[in-house]
Amino acid sequence: MNSFFVVLAVMQQEINIEFLGTGTSQGIPVVACDCKVCASENTKDKRLRSSLLVEVNGLKIVIDAGPDFRQQMLKTNLRQLNAILLTHEHVDHLFGLDDIRSFNWVQGHPTDIYAEARVQEAIKRVFNYVFARYKYPGIPQMNLHLVENKPFEIDEVRIVPIRGLHYKLPVFGYRIGKMAYMTDVNFIEEEEMDKLKSLDILIINALRKEKHISHFNLDEALNLVDEVKPQKAYFTHISHLMGLHDEVQKELPENVFLAYDGLKIKV
Repeated sequence: MNSFFVVLAVMQQEINIEFLGTGTSQGIPVVACDCKVCASENTKDKRLRSSLLVEVNGLKIVIDAGPDFRQQMLKTNLRQLNAILLTHEHVDHLFGLDDIRSFNWVQGHPTDIYAEARVQEAIKRVFNYVFARYKYPGIPQMNLHLVENKPFEIDEVRIVPIRGLHYKLPVFGYRIGKMAYMTDVNFIEEEEMDKLKSLDILIINALRKEKHISHFNLDEALNLVDEVKPQKAYFTHISHLMGLHDEVQKELPENVFLAYDGLKIKV
């Protein structure tokens, strides 16, 4: 057996997951839209920008910190934040980082941010005041850690980056134990697909039913699930063009689910 999978088999960690947001860059409802999804009163049709909270071995990790980060932290009442993993540098995944200031104050140290080199450069441009020579009092404090396409550890929790393409932009998904999270992808190389073997939970983006240039649509996401064969799959980064949550859910296989904000699962 590949040593990668031997390590995973030995870990047997219980992982608690909360979907902090399951929407696209516009969220749902979309500004100035009166479609049936945006007008829906079902809370499962109301989606903040995509983000995930993962708790393993007492470690609390958030994947992506978009413009709704503050609201998401308040909704989940999070008091501890050990690290933020970033998938890529687009606004809906990055622009909430200023709000780590409260965690800096409460925890008494900078927040560990994990991102590849290109994304770190974007952080330094967007949050230039954080890295200025003369720093304004009260700015967020960040420790930037380089993510490359190889496994790394955060306090003995093994994290495996998974490379995907968001049209032509390289992005990272992450595998922790038998859970993998990938968003904003429409292509995954075969060698990267190997990292998705033997999953209990696969979380993958499914934007809408129609084809899209930079995201998996519903059929493409379902085809990926058929190929990878996780025990369960959850779709995220969902557009209002997908349709009403309850109606779409009825069309899916019994082990595939549309995620929704506030959904909690265990691995």
